[in-house]
Amino acid sequence: MSRPAGAQPAATHATPASSLTAARRARELAELAEGAESGQVDVLVVGLGATGAGAALDAATRGLSVAAVDAHDFAFGTSRWSSKLIHGGLRYLATGQLDVAHESAVERGILMERTAPHLVRAQPFVLPLTPLVSRGQAALAQAGFLAGDMLRLAARTSRRTLPAPRTLSAVETRHMAPALRPTGLRGGLLSWDGQLADDARLVTAIARTAAAHGARILTRARALSVTGSGATVRDELTGETLEIRARAVINATGVWAGGLVDDIRLRPSRGTHLVLRSESLGGLSAGLHIPIPGESNRFVLVLPQGDGRVYVGLTDEPVDGDIPDVPEVPETDIGFLLDTLGSALDVPLSRDDVVGAFAGLRPLLDTSGADGSGRTADISRKHAVLTSPDGVVTVVGGKLTTYRRMAQDAVDAAVAARRLTAGPCRTAGTPLVGAARPSTLATLSAPRRLVRRYGTEALDVHALAAADPALAQPVVPGHPITRAELLWAVRHEGALDEADLLDRRTRIGLVPDDREEALAAAREALAEGTALLNTDTATA
Repeated sequence: MSRPAGAQPAATHATPASSLTAARRARELAELAEGAESGQVDVLVVGLGATGAGAALDAATRGLSVAAVDAHDFAFGTSRWSSKLIHGGLRYLATGQLDVAHESAVERGILMERTAPHLVRAQPFVLPLTPLVSRGQAALAQAGFLAGDMLRLAARTSRRTLPAPRTLSAVETRHMAPALRPTGLRGGLLSWDGQLADDARLVTAIARTAAAHGARILTRARALSVTGSGATVRDELTGETLEIRARAVINATGVWAGGLVDDIRLRPSRGTHLVLRSESLGGLSAGLHIPIPGESNRFVLVLPQGDGRVYVGLTDEPVDGDIPDVPEVPETDIGFLLDTLGSALDVPLSRDDVVGAFAGLRPLLDTSGADGSGRTADISRKHAVLTSPDGVVTVVGGKLTTYRRMAQDAVDAAVAARRLTAGPCRTAGTPLVGAARPSTLATLSAPRRLVRRYGTEALDVHALAAADPALAQPVVPGHPITRAELLWAVRHEGALDEADLLDRRTRIGLVPDDREEALAAAREALAEGTALLNTDTATA
């Protein structure tokens, strides 16, 4: 991946304040370890998933000094295992959770129209009216989609952003989803929701935006213990420990929250997705809602990603016992999802068509009572903010769509509990790194795929590839991610090792065979990116 003789790295327009590097991480850890008065921060956030990164951004934009740590990497836990949807809460409306549904619709609109229009776009979904869907169920679903459109209206999200739902003929339905079984197909119901380019990229953008506002964003920094006035943290790269002193501490570690603060009762739920090649499903132009036989309000989602892959999910199964760093995917989940697909598709799919699979754990707050009875699918997705006797604020529950509101409530609680002087929440109007109006994004002279992943920074990523043809090459044949994107992740997005590059900054690693093939390119990017950063530092 080395440049031709005499070639120079392309100039970058990335905001230096938002660029996260290994050198910046080391410098900011050292500053916190000094122990001087300047080393104390107003807010320490533990956990850099969507909610933790969101809390760091919220606090920083209120004028507070912030440090945020994670034992691993951005979006290492639940935030990278989602369905990649920013949804309007239709499911919660159907179960009578009106407040949760409205909150979801509001937060969806904020992301799509203000803070991250480059990362979230409108995605059409088709619910096929197969013989397994009765006319009564179809009428109920259609009413639900119309109610969902009323949620959009109540949230003041533009019709230009999310088109209206409508019915489809059988011909239109099969045109959008050729893999559907034609026998008995009466038509379909078309609806729209928000789809993320990548959930882990959203978290990276939030974290970098927080850094641009002055937050210290520190990965590979494990909180060993926390109190209301700080934490003992171990640098996972060196093994050294340090004390970070803070006026307020927010525990945003999701399903692991109870490991840091006592009396946090969670009922984790596992959601599994399959990864299929696009050609297996015959060129979907829309996502699919496949009704689960015997369930009135649960669907398997078929989600085309635009990168040659399709995700199929998801399950909702309770998880007992110890919480692993990376959940395993049970064969029973894979079989369930394939069976549900088989109820509606005309193409035969077998276990051999599954090229990858992933599972995430939802940090659901246990409100079922001491016996832990009830299905996790029935537990409310409403989040909760809890303050321990010594002042640690813990935020749990919720979902990816509402991360910003969860972060706002957590910072509100921390400010109140510790009597901090802070401004009002500003994140509903704070664009994330790369964000711009859709009209501006449409005029950028860069490939559309890059614009959907990097926004205005697509120009810089594209310039890297234009300056060096080797960087324009795909990392893996058949997958669009280029070597320039790996280099960009090292220079600006805080990637420290191969896993950061392949499993989170890009999603190459979701297919094990692709990951193995991409390892060499990832190592080259790390070596070259580090060398360029060292050169930049030496000549600064």
